[in-house]
Amino acid sequence: MTDPSWSATVRYAEADQQGVVFNAHYLLYCDEAMGAFCSQHDILEFAELVRLKTSTLTWHAPARWGDVIDVYTSVTGLGRTSITVKFDLRVGERSCCTVDTVYVYADVAGQPQPIPDTVRQVLL
Repeated sequence: MTDPSWSATVRYAEADQQGVVFNAHYLLYCDEAMGAFCSQHDILEFAELVRLKTSTLTWHAPARWGDVIDVYTSVTGLGRTSITVKFDLRVGERSCCTVDTVYVYADVAGQPQPIPDTVRQVLL
């Protein structure tokens, strides 16, 4: 397995009364990982213009307050104007959640645009 795109310790405010990460925070972790992934691949301008289309979350095991959560990011599909990204959120060797997300590359008005060839080459 490659290095994670993003890692952080689960904060108290991200957990419920049982110490388990509240569901919505997994999408926040994916947003952080996508920004880090784009930064690591020197395509920050791409990150600024992608718009979330859909996300499907599948939970496997809970992350808890104090755990270090690692998010592994991989491109699983690349269309003319869209990209499908898989996020694997893990605590150590244990998978907590997988998230399949489709982003659309769009201009500032939100109109889909072809993904630039320079970005496409990095994502392949």
